[in-house]
Amino acid sequence: DAEHFFDGFKEDRDYALQTLEAALKGGAQYLVLCDTNGGTLTSELIKIIKVVKKRFPKASLGIHAHNDSELAVANSIAAVELGCSQVQGTINGVGERCGNANLCSIIPNLMLKLGFSCLDEGRLARLTEVSRYVSELANLAHNHQLPYVGASAFAHKGGMHVAATIKCEESYQHISPGIVGNSQRVLVSELSGKGNITYKAKELGLASLSKPKAQALLTRIKELESKGFQFEGAEASFQLLLVRSNEDYRPPFELVDFMVVVEKHRRPSRRAMESLSEAMVKVRVGDTEVHTAAEGNGPVNALDLALRKGLSQFYPVVEQVRLTDYKVRILNEGAGTEAQIRVLIESRAGDDVWNTVGSSTNIIDASWLALADSLEYWLLKSNKTI
Repeated sequence: DAEHFFDGFKEDRDYALQTLEAALKGGAQYLVLCDTNGGTLTSELIKIIKVVKKRFPKASLGIHAHNDSELAVANSIAAVELGCSQVQGTINGVGERCGNANLCSIIPNLMLKLGFSCLDEGRLARLTEVSRYVSELANLAHNHQLPYVGASAFAHKGGMHVAATIKCEESYQHISPGIVGNSQRVLVSELSGKGNITYKAKELGLASLSKPKAQALLTRIKELESKGFQFEGAEASFQLLLVRSNEDYRPPFELVDFMVVVEKHRRPSRRAMESLSEAMVKVRVGDTEVHTAAEGNGPVNALDLALRKGLSQFYPVVEQVRLTDYKVRILNEGAGTEAQIRVLIESRAGDDVWNTVGSSTNIIDASWLALADSLEYWLLKSNKTI
């Protein structure tokens, strides 16, 4: 590996080439040209590799690119087109500073765009699985914006885009997502048309929607989004919205009321700044009303524990649910403490992961809406109702 080769070449061309010559004489099988600082433009890289090939026409070359200029993948592809036969990189581009060349982009580009055989037959279809598995092992949130393997790589939101994609997938997709093990997604937002709603209902295995019902749902979604809800990142809440639109739908539980108390001096504390959070929740399941209370590590945790405590008497499966992420967004910062709040919750049970949303000027109310959706969704899913 010729560390800092491209920067070294630009600084002292003759010495950089002498370094490669010494490596070859020393028995190196490959000369791997490294853009260690990640600052080489693709046009520069092409010119330099051509000089190296002319100087060492029989040498086997490789490329090692960093992403500090957002060019690691482009530089790697250009190097291969010039004859480099070894590419160094990492899954998802994980690496120091801005990362290394992302193999999850390089491999499909080489195979699908340039016709190289990089993997055994059938393996490319596992690329998305591998990408997400590595993120999970590294305890990193998977980047939805990753090309080919990200959740947004084949996601469509605008009504015109969705209508076109339904008619012809190639309209807004450069490949079929299944080739790399990914899938097409249709998002629902204020940009949606009725086609988005109809497509989404079909995708989720729900009964086809009439045009009037799709229009009513679209109007409702836009009304909710004007109040701070956002369904493109909370598909479980959207799915519940669809289910609730059925006239015969009966929710597994209904909120009667809740109260959350946060106090500092109610009992002695090991830490002076520690406060007590307690929630009292009253829910109705069928004809039965349950009143429970719980203490938690903060008001939302207390609310979560109290709700589960009440529901677990009727639905033991709620104990399987774990909240894995909790995000709060301030929607109108200029309003200060009166601002509209959006809460996004990610939940998991076994291999199932889902997201829900709540919005209010009250952070506890917003949290309750997202939390209640999370548990209602799991109750329906575990009962195979959804």
